[in-house]
Order: sequence, then structure tokens, then C-alpha cells
Amino acid sequence: MRKISVAVMLFPRFQLLDLSGPSDAFGEVKVLSQGECQYEILTVGTTRGPIRSSSGITINPDRTIFDPCPQFDTVLVPGGLGVFDILEDSTVLDWLVQQSRNCRRLGAVCNGGFALGAAGLLKNKTVSTHWMDVARMASMFPTARVEPDHIYIRDGALYTTAGVTAGIDLSLLMIEEDYGKKMALDVAKYLIVYLRRAGGQSQFSPLLEMQADVDTEVAAIQDYILANLHVAHTAVSIAEHFGMSPRNMSRVFGKGSGGTLIAFLNDARIDAARRYLETSDLSIKQVAARCGFDNGESLRRLFSSRLGIAPLEYRQRFRSSDTATKAA
Repeated sequence: MRKISVAVMLFPRFQLLDLSGPSDAFGEVKVLSQGECQYEILTVGTTRGPIRSSSGITINPDRTIFDPCPQFDTVLVPGGLGVFDILEDSTVLDWLVQQSRNCRRLGAVCNGGFALGAAGLLKNKTVSTHWMDVARMASMFPTARVEPDHIYIRDGALYTTAGVTAGIDLSLLMIEEDYGKKMALDVAKYLIVYLRRAGGQSQFSPLLEMQADVDTEVAAIQDYILANLHVAHTAVSIAEHFGMSPRNMSRVFGKGSGGTLIAFLNDARIDAARRYLETSDLSIKQVAARCGFDNGESLRRLFSSRLGIAPLEYRQRFRSSDTATKAA
């Protein structure tokens, strides 16, 4: 049995979901693999005794930073308002530096990245954090390149994420690295979450129930669509690309994904449109072209039907002026 050790550093007022989300995802690996694969999750407190999370729930850490620790494979720092109270704690920062030298992976969820920055571990690194803390992080750690529109970023052995639920995305990424994409998919399906959202802040893949198992004909079809989303695909054109009849394509796709090819295509286009609306100044016509719609009106019609909100209204609600960028 292959066991991978994961240490989660806990400080007063940490975000509980940053611990429980990844821990549950890692824990399902043992269940789904019937014990063949396993993570060992250990909590390490920055103070002695129980540690109260920001929600008021108290955790008794397995050990503290003052105790001898084994060499961990992966070290994670959760976020939470309490992170700003430890940025000048030399004992905590020294512990993080020491762990960074010994572990294979070092990660931070949400604003937990501030602790890594205070320890000097973000220098010349590309990182992500909660959108509300982007400006603050960029100001405090000017040598780091802070990406405002990424759910998670891997830069070498350093992993950083945006908001709290992104900790689950991060754990799924690590599970895929350690035990393969199929295991990550199985964990995601069990937890009823997306397999793994793309690095952009918004979701950029179709609904989970439409994601096929890896290394299948349907997965190849889905990958082709997502890689060529700007093309004006039809069921006939996709079938021709794979040397199949439209009828056989429909049968194979439905059996392998549980949904229709057109539903998958439309969901992919809508999710891509969401990303452009949130992160760029592209016109509706330009967004439509990049997402494979015939015109802006086709985008408006399907977008409103699918999400119950018009594209422009969606942009006004969910795009931050600080993160919008001109797209080439």
C-alpha cells in the first residue's frame, strides 16, 4: 500500500473548510481504492493545545510545530482571518521554511499564501489567492506574480489557490498527480463536485455528470470539443471528424457520458462564455465567436435559457474591474 503523508498547519482562526475539504477528498482515496492507496493526514498546530477555527469549532492537532515532525510529503497552509496574526511569528515562519526544504509539495489554500509570503517562499513565484486579497498580496510581496483570475496555480513545487472551495480543486489536482486521473474523477464523482476546474476563476468544463471516464472514446470526443470550442461544431461535423455516423456517435456518447452530445457542447460553450465575461472586455459578438456560437444573439438566447440571466447582466454582477483584461 502506497501511503502519502499530508501535514496541515493549523493556527487560531483558521478556515475549517480549508482543512475538511481537502481531508475528505484525500480520505476517499483509501475507500475507493479499497485500501491500496492512502493519504495520511496530520494536523500540526502553531500553538500548544486545542485550536479554535474561525467558525468556532475546535480541533486538537496531532502535534505542534514545537514537536519533532516526520518528513512530510505534502504540507498545506489553510486560509482564515487568523493568518494575518502569524505573519511576524518567527517560529511559525521558520517551521514553514524548514518544511519547504524537505517536502515534495508545499501548498496554501485561499489567503494561507500570506504565511508563505511572510516566510519568503513566494519570491519570483506565480501565485493565486482569494480575489479580495489580490491587491494586498501583490503589495506585500512585490516579487511574487499574483494572478487574480486563477482558481489554483502550480509553480514548481508550490501550489496556491483562490477561495476556500478551491482547496478541493487543489486536492483533486494532487490526487491526479499521485494516483491518476481516474482516481481523481472517482473522488470528484463521490463528493459530487466538478472533476477539477481549470485554472481560470470561473468553471470552464461541462457538468460533472457529463464527464466520461478517462481513456475512452467519449473522453476523446469531449477533449476534442474543448480544445476546439471556437469551431462551429455540429453533431454531423463531430461524427465526421471521428469517422462515425451521427447515429452511432449519439449512441456511443450517450452510453459513455449519460447525456447527449449537443448538451455537452452547449454546456461547454456556456462555461467558456462565462469565463470570458468575467475576465475580459470582449464584446458579446467576440465572446460568441470564441465560443463557437453563430452570433451574439445565439449566445444571448442559450446563455439566458441555461443560467437565467442575460450575458451583460452576468458580466456586471460577476466581473471585477480590477481583474478584467483586454483579450487579444
